[in-house]
Amino acid sequence: MQRLTDYTSYKDAHKFFTKDALWDLFHGNRDNLNIAYECIDRHQSTRAAINIANSNGNDQTITFGDLSTWSNRVANWLLTKGFQPGNRVAIMLEPSLEFYATLFGVMKAGFVAVPLFTAFGSDGLSSRLEDCKPVLLILDPEKPELSSSNNVETVIADPNFLKSLLRFETTFTTSTTSADMAMYQYTSGTSRALPEAVKHHHRAIVTVMIAALYATGVRPGDKYMCPSSPAWGHGLWHGTLAPLALGIEISTYAGKFDPEKLLAVIEKFEITNLSAAATHYRMMRNINNPKKYSLRLKKLSFTGEPLDTETAHWAKQTFGHDICSIYGSTEVGVIIANYPGSDDLPVKIGALGKPLPGCNVSILDQHGKNCQVGEIGEIMLWRGDSFFPVKDLGSIDEDGYYFHHGRADDVIISAGWTMSAVEIEDILLKHPDITEAAVIGVPDVQRGKIVKAFIVSKRPESIAFNKEVQSFVRDRLSRHEYPRLIKSVNELPKTPAGKVNRRALREQEN
Repeated sequence: MQRLTDYTSYKDAHKFFTKDALWDLFHGNRDNLNIAYECIDRHQSTRAAINIANSNGNDQTITFGDLSTWSNRVANWLLTKGFQPGNRVAIMLEPSLEFYATLFGVMKAGFVAVPLFTAFGSDGLSSRLEDCKPVLLILDPEKPELSSSNNVETVIADPNFLKSLLRFETTFTTSTTSADMAMYQYTSGTSRALPEAVKHHHRAIVTVMIAALYATGVRPGDKYMCPSSPAWGHGLWHGTLAPLALGIEISTYAGKFDPEKLLAVIEKFEITNLSAAATHYRMMRNINNPKKYSLRLKKLSFTGEPLDTETAHWAKQTFGHDICSIYGSTEVGVIIANYPGSDDLPVKIGALGKPLPGCNVSILDQHGKNCQVGEIGEIMLWRGDSFFPVKDLGSIDEDGYYFHHGRADDVIISAGWTMSAVEIEDILLKHPDITEAAVIGVPDVQRGKIVKAFIVSKRPESIAFNKEVQSFVRDRLSRHEYPRLIKSVNELPKTPAGKVNRRALREQEN
């Protein structure tokens, strides 16, 4: 009997896709299913599961057997702590054996894993801990100062962490239902005033397989790499969980990103399928002679923001294949893509692609009517009995390809990171010398967009003051989440209701 993984064409994707066929890819069923079991325990133990390319040069390969043993120890350890089913365990670690053992061990034990970005400062971390209220935080050993900045029991995952787990049993039997909560995931920035988790049940691994099959194009036999952080949706669901559930060997990246290092490990681990942020491709384009590497890439995809035309042409010339777009959001998942590996859906540079099987996507005008070909409206997904706004603008061409025309809200996408203007403004206003602040995204050649802040302050504008403000935000929020440009103004434009008018700021920058 053929499975969905046996088909690669766009035509067959829509001909043979059914929800029942998705479930046939798993051992679990609609009643009982566990993400960790599906991703680890059911696969051959001696096979390589995860290759970790570390910026410090200490690359590491973890087998499915390693993951099973260590995650079982973590699960048994957690059960001794008396936590209740559904309790959250926050994990703030770089990709490592400690990270993956904890991530899967938490879900095996029936608790809820909450992966967090390691670049968060004290404010960025505290706001998320306040939202998810975990019973435990597993903390990066490079961030010991954060252990005292919250009231959560904290374990620092230093070299003694794994040693302390050796006394726990190496076997564990999962017992979760498919409807049990498995994970809280924070978007890399939302239009909400403060962070709020998107909550996933164990059955989410089945749904995300749609994106795996048709957006990243993973199939058994691939050697797959996603250099995005597993704290975010792309690196977590599409870069880690979905391919592992299919028994596919994956590679990831830890530490400070270096495009030269990325190309070297693509060669080293013989990667055939690469899914990265648009900015990863732009950065690879800027290194000297990328063709010196012997690469085996056959399928490429990108997400996070639009890919500029020059980089798209460069990638085709360098890698021999088009880069396929992946489009969606944490709230709705992937809904439009270009089906890597399919021969019957040509890539149109600048296009998002076409909707995935089972996704009813429309472009609607302000009156809720379908837009005509080429007309710009809001991208909407039919969910249940109504359309759900993705909060982006788009259009459709005469061939049914979808195109992106920018955000419909105040979210800023920079170098693949999605950032909230509201959250950055909130930190800016904590500075004692700033009385008002507004943040927008402005065009940038390398990053697509960068954050620009307009501030009202009694202190005069100066290079020293701007650097002080940048450090203030970076230290409290995240390494990447700060204004790269700062302009002091006497006052900010306001709407009639007295709210800061970011649209007016954007218009004056164009």
